[in-house]
Parts: sequence; C-alpha cells; structure tokens
Amino acid sequence: MVERYDYVIVGAGSAGCVLANRLSENPSNKVCLLEAGPADWNPLIHIPAGFVKTLKDPSVNWLFETEPSWGTNGRSIAAPRGKTLGGSSSINGLVFNRGQSMDFDTWAQRGNQGWGYADILPYFKRYETRLGNGSPVYRGKAGEQVITDLEWRHPLCDAFIQAATDMGIPLNEDYNGVIQEGISYVQRTSKGRLRHSAAKSFLNPIKSRKNLHIITHAHTTSVTIETGRATGVAFSRGGRHGEQRQVLASCEVILSAGVVGSPHLLELSGIGDSNRLSELGIDVVHHLPGVGENLRDHYAPRFTGRAKNTSTINEMTRGPKLLWEIVKYALGKPSIVGLGPTLVYCFWHSEPSIRNHDLQLTFAPASYKEGVQSEIDTEPGFTCAAWQQRPESLGYIHARSADPYDRPIIQPNYLDAEEDRRVVLAGMKLARQLMHSAALAPFLDYEVYPGPHIQSDDDLLQIARERGTTTYHMMGTCRMGPNTDPTAVVDDSLRVYGLDGLRVIDASIMPTMLSANLNAGAMVIGEKGSDMVLGKPSLEPLILPANAQAI
Repeated sequence: MVERYDYVIVGAGSAGCVLANRLSENPSNKVCLLEAGPADWNPLIHIPAGFVKTLKDPSVNWLFETEPSWGTNGRSIAAPRGKTLGGSSSINGLVFNRGQSMDFDTWAQRGNQGWGYADILPYFKRYETRLGNGSPVYRGKAGEQVITDLEWRHPLCDAFIQAATDMGIPLNEDYNGVIQEGISYVQRTSKGRLRHSAAKSFLNPIKSRKNLHIITHAHTTSVTIETGRATGVAFSRGGRHGEQRQVLASCEVILSAGVVGSPHLLELSGIGDSNRLSELGIDVVHHLPGVGENLRDHYAPRFTGRAKNTSTINEMTRGPKLLWEIVKYALGKPSIVGLGPTLVYCFWHSEPSIRNHDLQLTFAPASYKEGVQSEIDTEPGFTCAAWQQRPESLGYIHARSADPYDRPIIQPNYLDAEEDRRVVLAGMKLARQLMHSAALAPFLDYEVYPGPHIQSDDDLLQIARERGTTTYHMMGTCRMGPNTDPTAVVDDSLRVYGLDGLRVIDASIMPTMLSANLNAGAMVIGEKGSDMVLGKPSLEPLILPANAQAI
C-alpha cells in the first residue's frame, strides 16, 4: 500500500506536533504524521502525577537504557522517551524552561544564522500563552501552548526558597523572562488540572483537518532515497510482523523522531558514517559521519533528607490522605495529583567568578527509593538535585544492527569531561548547604543520602557515579552547523547535508546544550522549522533592552 503526500513527518513529539499544525494550516498541503506509539488516550498522560506510572509504561514509553560507563560506575540507567502522540511532552515533568539567551547566541556564533536569541524569541512568543507574571517583551499571550504557574504550596518548598535567598540567590518571578538566575516555583505546561502536552496544544485542535492524516502505531523502518533525494518512508503497523506500508512525499520528508529516533532512522536508511554502516551490513547511501555523534545530557546526583514537623508527599500518597488528595483534585483544588516531580527551580553558579549560572537545582517535598522518581519512599522526606547546565561530555547514539526493531546504542559518557565533574561537585555542595540551612533546620531530621560521612570531593564524586541519573534532556545527535563542521548533520535551515527533500527538525539538531529542560526548545525548533519548510520569511528579530543579555 502506497499513499502520496506533500509532507511526511516522522514522529509526533514536541516538534512534530507543531510541524503538523503549521504545515497543514494551508488546506492545499497534504500532510502525513507518523507516530510509532498509540494515540494519547491513556488517562495517566493527562493527570500530572501520572508520570510515576508512565515513566515505566511500555505502552507509551520506549524505555531505552544507556550503556554502562565510568560516569555511572558501570551502571546502565533508564533513558525514558515518549512513545505516543505528544512524545516526551506527554510523559515529562511538565516544567517549562526556555534557557538563557547566551545558549542561542552560542548557536549563532557557531555559524548558524538566524538562531540567536533575538531571532528565536519571536518564535517562543508565537507558540505560547503565558498565564501569569511575565513581560510582554518576552512572553506570548496568544499561542497554543499554555504556560501556567504552580499553585500548590508546601512549607518545605517555602523553606528551601528562603534558604536560597538567605545566601544571596534572588527570587525570580519569571525565569523565562529578562533573566534566568534566581529561585522560584516552577512554570508548567498545564492548564487547570491537566497536562498540556504538545499533542493537546497543537494536534488535538486540528485533527479534523481533511488534509492531515495521522497514523499511530506506525514504526518507521527507513527513509527512501532515490538519486540523492528523500522520496518517502517505509513503516510497519503492528510491529515486526505487521502490515508493511509506504508513504511518498512530493515535497519533503521531515524527521522529528527525537534525539534517539532521528539518528537511528538515518543510519538504518544508509545515512551515516560509511565504515560503521558497512560493519552493520547496511548499504551506504550517503556518508555523513556526524550522524549520532554529539550526544549530551544533564546528569544529576540527588540529595535526600528525612523530614520532620511536616507532612510530605510521601505520606500523602497512601491511605485516607491519598483519597483526600484525589477528592481535592476532582474539585479543582491544589492537590498532589496535579503535581509533577519538581516543584522549585534554582539557577546559580558553581563559583563566584562564574556569572552565567552554570548550575541548576531542583527541589521537591518528596523522596524516592534509590533516587528513582517512579517509586516514592515510605518515610517522609525531601529531595534536592543539582546538575550542570551546559555539560561538555560528549556521547553518541548509533544503530546496534541493521534490524529496525533492535534498540540503538545510547552512550552519553556522563562526567567524562573534567569541567563536568567540577561543576557537578559544586552543585552537590550547594545542595547540601541548602539542605542543612537554618531555614530548613526545623524540617530536617537527618541526611539520608549520601549521608554525613561522605565529605571529600573524591567521595562525593563517587556518590555521583553510583546513583546519579539522567534528567531526561538528551540532545544533539543530528547537530546543526556550517558545512565546515565535520560533525554537522544539518545546515541552519535544518536540511540534511548532501541530500534533497530531507530535514531533521527536533532536539537532535541542537548544536550545544540549552540551560533548560528541552521541551520548550524542541517546540521552538518545530515552530521556526515550519517557516523554513514553507519558505516563509523569518520573523523579525526583537530589539531587546541591554539587560536582556543577562538572561
């Protein structure tokens, strides 16, 4: 069975949903959106606290794992990725965080024209509706993606914020505005009681468009290349032995399969390093050695304290207290059922001489077994995590074999770079300092993990290796860059080098890490990328106040 479209989009994640919306606005464009997972019917997707289940649910999660490494003390760790309409935006922690202006300015300085902060900000504003504090210079009010403030409050969160301000970290009402530095409760992709995933924001309202065909349970197995041009994709419905189908694209094939899926699919299609592909028995279509390289991720050790003199989320998840929380949620009142895993965000720097806030800390009045966010502790506790905003360690994602159903190799090489180890250690020390602050003293019974006996840098680094985990922010495996960059996969119009009719538009094109959770960045890539695909002129860069450069 062969069907013909103008545009074929592979992957209905954060970027793919935006693309499907924008490309199908013109009824003359016939658009096909392929998603390997199911529709977002699972109610746990839409209930914010459902993340504790979807993080382990194979029906909506690829459940990838990393390869063992020195930085993880020989462990493989979970690397969840969404497998449903909305992609990872349907199973993530709901946090909305754009990053700093210098992140995007760095992209532009590396030769990617049109990707500086002043260029990107109009696209952030175009897709969002900010409900809450925020200057109209920086925040949008008429977009599809709703951004709200967390309404739920807790004495432990308030005490953590007080501890930070006591040591000179400022309160910041809008870390997505003029400056990121500071501490506050989180901003979220939610509205009312429900998650506002990319599917809910961009896809659900336009599903009835006659020129948009959404195919779920569609596992794409290859991109078809004919005489140097992408002409379509092959996919299977129903798994390895399911119905084999093909769709053709008269204009473009767009890979939005994410940081794991996009490079994996390129390699399966014969696009990548020729030596590696030949070793796997894959016919080489186009030598492009950067495919799958440049993987980066945020890696976080977590400190746990046993709490006293207050009730934490741990106790609220059991017995009559949980029933009361469910009732409050049903009545539209603040409840733990409406929470994600992180409630407070703090952006600071690893040492006084560094003023570009290279550290990110998170806090929640909950603790987890072995630090895994899908299993709540039985005793009252709280958690503070710290990670480096812009890691330098480089990893890779590559096909394990020529079999499209064989899981790819994921190797982030956490803590490989010396600078990463230095900043992570500084973050651990700051997290401990805040945990043992005067403001938190009334609520801290004792430090559970790593424990007061762990003090030296060597011991702290070993703890980071033993129990640090991903914060689910992998990026960079189809790097955007000028043609002088041997690791670049796409140009600054997101076109795959050396081939026609093929683009990659998702978080895999990020040249360097954002100081952020990556859902916001993936959506802005989809937003700007849609204009590029349609040949529209870029939005006018915004003239920003001088202090905007401090973000």
